[in-house]
Amino acid sequence: MTLTTPSHSTQSATEMRALIGQKLMLDLRYFCQQGKGAQCREPMTSLPPELKNLLHEYQIGGVILFAENVQDIEQIVALTEQLHGATEQPPFIAIDQEGGRVARINRAEATSFTGNMSIGASYAQHGTHYAHQVASAIGKELAVLGINVNFAPTVDVNANPDNPVINVRSFGEDPQMVAKLGAAQVNAFEQQGVISAIKHFPGHGDTNVDSHTGLPRVNHTLAQIHQQDIAPFATIIKQQAPGMIMTAHIQYPALDDTQILNKHGAKMLRPATMSRKIMHDLLRGDLGYQGVTITDALDMAGISDFFEPEQAVIETFAAGVDIALMPFAIRSAQDIHGFREFMENLCLRASSQLDATELRTSAQRIQTLKARFLPSKRHLSSTIAQSVLGNPQHRKLEAELALAAITEVKNDKLLPLATRANQHIHLIMPDKQKALALKQALLAHSSHPLTITLSSLQGFNPARAKADIENADWIIAGHATPAQSAVEIGGMEDVTTLAQFSVAARAQPDALKELLTFAQSHHKPTLFISLRAPYEITRFAPYSQAVLASYAYNVDVETTREVSGPAYTALAKVILGQEKAKGILPVTLNKQAD
Repeated sequence: MTLTTPSHSTQSATEMRALIGQKLMLDLRYFCQQGKGAQCREPMTSLPPELKNLLHEYQIGGVILFAENVQDIEQIVALTEQLHGATEQPPFIAIDQEGGRVARINRAEATSFTGNMSIGASYAQHGTHYAHQVASAIGKELAVLGINVNFAPTVDVNANPDNPVINVRSFGEDPQMVAKLGAAQVNAFEQQGVISAIKHFPGHGDTNVDSHTGLPRVNHTLAQIHQQDIAPFATIIKQQAPGMIMTAHIQYPALDDTQILNKHGAKMLRPATMSRKIMHDLLRGDLGYQGVTITDALDMAGISDFFEPEQAVIETFAAGVDIALMPFAIRSAQDIHGFREFMENLCLRASSQLDATELRTSAQRIQTLKARFLPSKRHLSSTIAQSVLGNPQHRKLEAELALAAITEVKNDKLLPLATRANQHIHLIMPDKQKALALKQALLAHSSHPLTITLSSLQGFNPARAKADIENADWIIAGHATPAQSAVEIGGMEDVTTLAQFSVAARAQPDALKELLTFAQSHHKPTLFISLRAPYEITRFAPYSQAVLASYAYNVDVETTREVSGPAYTALAKVILGQEKAKGILPVTLNKQAD
């Protein structure tokens, strides 16, 4: 969609507005009736008349839902019905329900599974079985809620141990394995009537910058790009032709070294999202992709730090991308006025700067995909949705995958633990919530009563922790790298203890190393568990007689008495010898961990 000045006499302003509206996907995460603007944090759980009118007026092509929008099953069904009724054309209703770390729907209700790297760990023994079955289950759950696009799977090849944003969202480091598992998931999602959007093209796996907070750059050679980064996309396009492909806000100088002038008046390398060489010549020309392309969120710092909203959308469309995701935040009635101005300016610029034929071709791709997946009439039932989400079959599958993924990286005759009655285990975990989850799983599966004490890496009394270590028969320590965000941690910590003995996130690995060194000096048999990206094993393995990797730590059921999650149940069964760890590391570790 080259920047040009063609004749647009055949295209009216009304047609242009409708055409551009179909090429936008908005987030309606928060909405405040009283103008709070960007400070608004009131979740939009039911479509207000003002937003319904706006969606209809501009015939907006789709919306993306976040956790704030999807609070319980009956509410989600009602909301998707409202969204469906707001526009003449059925809208894309999208969500990030990858499984594992990224799952927007309440884990206690929807089956969220243990994520892509756990599927990668199961590949050697189970092939594509879990990739297909997990995506099929997630697809069924989304479809009965009226959600018709899943921004999944992530098919980035995680080749960088320091990757802060992909890591366990990737199946692993082998491009061929990633391609096979990704293709299986695309097939399964779309069999359930949910459009799959593979991401993040042309690859976000070898970066140490998160494009939410910065603009990553990949300096691979062309050969490396084709063998590693692009390979899964190329294979999946040939085998499954996914409904959508999502872009990456990332610079690839070997693919496009041209420059663009940003809002600060400085020249910079074009991000892939705005690169015609990447999104049109490579993706459509060389790889032959004929489906719909969509940007990653345009409010991410990788774009918004450098471009104003209108320029971002125009450059994106000029590059040949079909849909602009989250181009303008609407949080209040005041923002609605701002959006109207944004749209009018956008349509004027599109009329004068974009190729009319390409705009129509793009709109046709969108219509073709909608005709294939989005029925004009839907029959949703919250009763049916209640019976599908988190049903016993899906929970059983979730537990089976969690167990199939557990990987024994090291075992110097420590596992399984030969427990006797009233022996003492001391747990050191990233936070109290995760410590309680593993404690309860161990107690539930032990044939003997055990004493289990806890230290949280968020905040612990050093003297008390060392006393517990001295009194323990075994030490079990878990850690999660990269560091968790506040959202992931949850709210179960004791506030007073945290204030008194809080450990800053960056200091927690050193705090763990100190406790493990203390345990080693007192000859305490120690098990280390990598709860997320297994690269950290290299650092902590020397202080442990055994090492397990679970690739997941999510807590799904949390009450005043019970905290549980499939990874903790699987770990407990392996630790106590009821099951064997059969997973295989899908990424390479430094040999020091062997």
